[in-house]
Amino acid sequence: MTTQKFDLGGVIVATTLAFKEDASAPAGLAVDYDRFAEHCDFLISNGCRGVGPNGSLGEYSSLTDEERRKVIQVAVEAVGDRGLVVAGVHGVGWHQAKQWAEYAKEDGADGVLLLPPTLYRANDDEVVEHYTRVAEVGLPIMAYNNPIDTKVDLTPALLKRLAEIPEVVAVKEFSTDIRRVLEIQEVCDLDVIAGADDLLFESLVAGATGWFAGYPNAFPREAVEIYEQVKAGNIAEALELYTQLVTVFRWDSKTEFVQAIKLSIDIAGNSYGGPTRPPRGPLSAEKEAAVRADTTKALDYISSRSRDNA
Repeated sequence: MTTQKFDLGGVIVATTLAFKEDASAPAGLAVDYDRFAEHCDFLISNGCRGVGPNGSLGEYSSLTDEERRKVIQVAVEAVGDRGLVVAGVHGVGWHQAKQWAEYAKEDGADGVLLLPPTLYRANDDEVVEHYTRVAEVGLPIMAYNNPIDTKVDLTPALLKRLAEIPEVVAVKEFSTDIRRVLEIQEVCDLDVIAGADDLLFESLVAGATGWFAGYPNAFPREAVEIYEQVKAGNIAEALELYTQLVTVFRWDSKTEFVQAIKLSIDIAGNSYGGPTRPPRGPLSAEKEAAVRADTTKALDYISSRSRDNA
């Protein structure tokens, strides 16, 4: 089964996942599906194109199989026909990733986000096999290049091979090498999706199609504005807003990005971030103070813009 062109333009948010205290749940934290549904609705209502549950920001590796599947079901129901659900289906082997893709298809996801094999530094042929097998499910695939975490680099040459698989339609590029945007476009027709929030502006100017994003969890409206301004050719306006937000966006590329983004959500006050499950612990006092300062800087600027436009 092959897929048609899959439009991934806009801001698709790699969603955080809310937990609530429950002594009987893993690590004493149960998934708060109601708050998660509310968060998905909040993002779509503020102009985001879609949501991306069960990514690393959604702490998929800390979930039980039952939780991981239900997260997709809740996201699909919350979003409805208002946007896209691009489900993370990462797995150690293709047999596991393919199973998650099959569940995602059954549960109504529009497409999947797929890392190379996790926990194993796969060679190029193994990576191609991984994507080929998951493609048999028939959903559009956004490959995810995150060599920082996986130790597997989806280089332009390797992406050229993956682009021969009809279901592989895009790549979330998180190598943090801005040169990759044009290098990928030179060798294949995959849509390049900005993956690092603190390279968002540069990636879009270089020709990235969309943004699979972390910090729009906390600042969805402003994130959409940056994206739309660049796409409209209003580069100066986009750069001014991006410059004021990029300080906090940089936490998206740090080890504690999940904790940081959840804290920023809570500080912004429009949705719920909350705690993280192990292995992620609380931020150190020093890092919490830094996240608070960077988030407050962004919020102060947003408030000043609102006053100026009143």
